[in-house]
Formats: sequence, structure tokens, C-alpha cells
Amino acid sequence: MTPDLLLRGGTLLRPKTKTARSADVLIRGGTIAAVGDDLDVDGDVPTYDASHAYLSPGWMDMHVHLREPGYEHKETIATGTRAALAGGFTDVACMPNTDPPIHTRDVVEFVRERAEATPVGVYPIACVSKERAGHEIAEMADLRAGGAVAFSDDGAPVQNAGLMRRALEYSRMLDRPIVNHMEEETLNPSGQMHEGTVSARLGLDGIPAASEDVMIARDIELAALTGSDVHVAHLSTARGVELVRRAKARGIPVTAEVCTHHLALTDEAVEQTAFDTNTKMHPPLRSAADVAALKEGLADGTIDAICTDHAPHATYEKEVEFTAAPFGITGLETAWGLIGRELIAPGVLSVEEAVQKLTVAPRRILRLDVPEIVEGEPARLTIFDASTEWTFTEAHVRSKSQNTPFLGSEMVGRPWAVYSDGQFVEHEEA
Repeated sequence: MTPDLLLRGGTLLRPKTKTARSADVLIRGGTIAAVGDDLDVDGDVPTYDASHAYLSPGWMDMHVHLREPGYEHKETIATGTRAALAGGFTDVACMPNTDPPIHTRDVVEFVRERAEATPVGVYPIACVSKERAGHEIAEMADLRAGGAVAFSDDGAPVQNAGLMRRALEYSRMLDRPIVNHMEEETLNPSGQMHEGTVSARLGLDGIPAASEDVMIARDIELAALTGSDVHVAHLSTARGVELVRRAKARGIPVTAEVCTHHLALTDEAVEQTAFDTNTKMHPPLRSAADVAALKEGLADGTIDAICTDHAPHATYEKEVEFTAAPFGITGLETAWGLIGRELIAPGVLSVEEAVQKLTVAPRRILRLDVPEIVEGEPARLTIFDASTEWTFTEAHVRSKSQNTPFLGSEMVGRPWAVYSDGQFVEHEEA
């Protein structure tokens, strides 16, 4: 525990008010005691030189897979939150495709209780349907009472439009969004990668962009019908960006997120890496035109939040033929380095805009309070820069799994430390 700490000379970002200033931050007993210039401190208080860095409210990843219960060989709540801290995140929302799924209140409470041992805030997203089977709505009110912050059958799209409508009507009463994996599965029952010239050249079954676009269009219309909030998970297509943009212009309650890997790689990576299974994710890596549209959607505000879809798998599960490998890669440790490289350095987003999509946006979507760096508030913040160039290696991995295509990749920007729940976690140079 580090209840008392003085952060000296950082650039303090306040994304809620869109302001920035240089300041010292004094933390006493896990609470922000003072914010100001050249603070005088009584007593022996540890000091951290933040003059090289930004300070912001703690980052949140609203789309991660912690795998517990049921798949602890891939990840646990303890190891997943350790990876979150390494990536600069003080909070995560975890998806329900566990075993058993997070479809009953006792599983929600199990996840929350397991997370009490970590300084990372863990917010369970519960199932829309029982067993994630898409046949019968889960006990949504009971799940919310147990602590669920949203509902999703992530990885198993809600295919039945009637069930989705009823779930949206319930979710409106409960004031919780539905986060849907946008995919019309009948369009790609055996797809392995993005459908296009690369998949044709490689002889792999393709997943057409239309499978995502069709589901987004359906859910936008259901949101318009019910007045309920729909959140588009891991948006990956140019047409999907345009559908969300037009829906927002119509006043329909729809929000969207994008994953860092969909900003950094295209479907050509599958060919360039000779079928490396760490280039296999769901939705798949798309075309260069899709990547450009995603960046444009971030810049103009169409896409609200940036996430990782952190999806760990054991080494033996990924070291198989491409068609036999599970979808998904890890992402917590590389998120900010990719944001810096792909968005901030090229001028797609400013540092302040990127931080807003990691702090304010995900919490507003999930109806959570946004931490503030002001006197009297609990200290929950991230210390980082946006310019350090570094190479991501195995030494930086804190997840239980290493299924990432970014080992050996150059990054821009480093998270240096987090303070959360009375604990200061500083990242050593690797």
C-alpha cells in the first residue's frame, strides 16, 4: 500500500472539463489532499517526479476477457488485472463468455469478490441470454442488482431480433446498455479472416464486412424503436462507421468502440506473417480502407471509446494451424503504445482527445462515475507520456498469455505508473 504520495510537476489533464495545467498532486490516505504549484509537504512523504509526464484520471478498458471462472489456464482475474496495471488501466469491464457464463447473479458476485484483492476496478458485463445461447433472456434485473454494468453475449451475437428487442426494452428500464457483438453469423459460418483479395489469394474462408454491417443496421433500428442504448462492440468496418455516424445524426442512442489492433493492422498481416495465428481475431483484421475509416470515425467523434478486446489464449491453443486456432489476442499492455503510434503521432487525435476516449467515454456509456483529480476525491489516476519510443518484448508481458502479434513492434508513448485504491504501481524499464 502507498497511502501517501506526492506527484511533483506533471501536466494534469482533466478530460471532463477539457483543461490542462502543470501541477503537483498530494495524496493522503488514498485521497487527493491538494493540487497546486510547488506544494509544501509536512512529514516524510514519498515523492514521484512526474515532470516528464501527463497525469490523467485512471484509464478504463470497457472490453476485456479475464477468463475466470472456467478458463484459468488462459487468464485469471489476478493476472488480467496485472496486465491492466501494466497498460495504465485502473479499471476494466469484463465480458461474460466464461464457464459458467456471467448469466446469473452469483457469477457476477463471484467476479466482483475475486477482484477485491486487486487495485483495479473490475466491472462485470453480464449475459443478455441464459447460457449465451440466444433463446431466453437472462434475469437482467437480478444481474444488475448484483453489480452488472451492461449486458452482452459477446462472441455469440444476439441473432434473434425479437429477443434483442425485448432485451433492449428491459435494459432501458434498468438504465444499462446492451453491448452486441455485431455479426450476422449466417453470412460467414466458417470464416477465418476478412473476406477480400487476401483471403481469396490465401484460400481461406472469408468473413465479409457485410456480416457486421447488417447486424449494426438491425440494432440501430431496434434502438430507434425501443429508445434503448445499443453499444457497438469492436467496430471494424467502414460501412459500420457510416451507419453509426448517420444513426447519431438521427438522434438514435447508439455508441461505439474500436480496438487498438484494428487501428494498427490490416488483413495483409495474415499473409505477411505466413499465417501467424496471432493475426486471427474476431471481428477480423480488415482492409486498409476500413482502418482509414475507423481513424476518421475517431477523429470526428463517431466512435466514442477505444478498447482492447484483450482475449488471452494459452500458447498450445494458438500454436496450431490457422483454421484450428481460436480467435483473439491480448491487448492491455500494448494499448497506449499503439494509440501513440497510430493516432497521436500522426495527428489523428490529440493526447487530450485520446485520453477522453479512455476515461470519460467508456464510463459514461457504462453509467460509471468518472474519477477527477481534485481535492477530496479518491486518488485514481494514470501517469504516462505520449512520445517515448520503445519496443514491446516478452519482458513487458504481465498477462498469463502471450498471444499477441506485437512482440518486437515499435511503440510510441508509455504508461509509467498508476495510483488506484491506495496503491501506487510504478512500471520499471524492461
